[in-house]
Amino acid sequence: MNKTIHRANTRGHADHGWLDTYHTFSFADYYDPRRIRFGTLRVLNDDTIAPGEGFGTHPHNDMEIVTVALEGALLHGDSMGNMKVLHPGEIQVMSAGTGITHSEMNASETDRAKLLQIWVFPDAKNHTPRYSQIEPEPAKRNELRTIVAPEGNGGERVGHLHQNAWFSTLDLDKGGAIDYRIHTPANGAYIFVIEGAIETAGEILRHRDGMGVWDTDQFRIEATADAQVLIIEVPMGN
Repeated sequence: MNKTIHRANTRGHADHGWLDTYHTFSFADYYDPRRIRFGTLRVLNDDTIAPGEGFGTHPHNDMEIVTVALEGALLHGDSMGNMKVLHPGEIQVMSAGTGITHSEMNASETDRAKLLQIWVFPDAKNHTPRYSQIEPEPAKRNELRTIVAPEGNGGERVGHLHQNAWFSTLDLDKGGAIDYRIHTPANGAYIFVIEGAIETAGEILRHRDGMGVWDTDQFRIEATADAQVLIIEVPMGN
């Protein structure tokens, strides 16, 4: 097994007033040549948006974009005519493909919004753009829950990407443990601790720590405190 660790306090950080953001990988004004991406995982941003603020209309192309709502409400609008509000417990999955424009605004004038925005390189360029908003199956304590899967996998309450990528969440009680099995031998997994603390691959990871593992077919995650974890499995090649 190979592994790389990104402690929460080593992430890129910017506070723009309207946006307080942390970057696990190089993004915007944060650049570290050792932290460009993990396989096809290109961006993992941890954003807090002030009330009434947000990302105005801007373009994307040839990227698979997943947004996980953590707190508050996010108003999404795009050039395909979608206008929807994303709440905690929901995810949005967007294939930018040949090109789209979109905006992501805090839907509240009084409360902050918190989210994870994740970008994955697609399996090919020039896919037809699309957008979906999904409420995954309810999470069960101490069990993996798939929230994103490759096209044709996982069912209606799972987001689908143009990539051999799998996103799972895990809510573990202290002392609880699971074994995660890699779906495809060429894939690796990025483990991100949203809350709490875990032990995996011989390391202790805490709030907002991340670690990528590859060249393994499985690994064990054990909670050293009640924990909420996001696992992003992606191809390690281009």
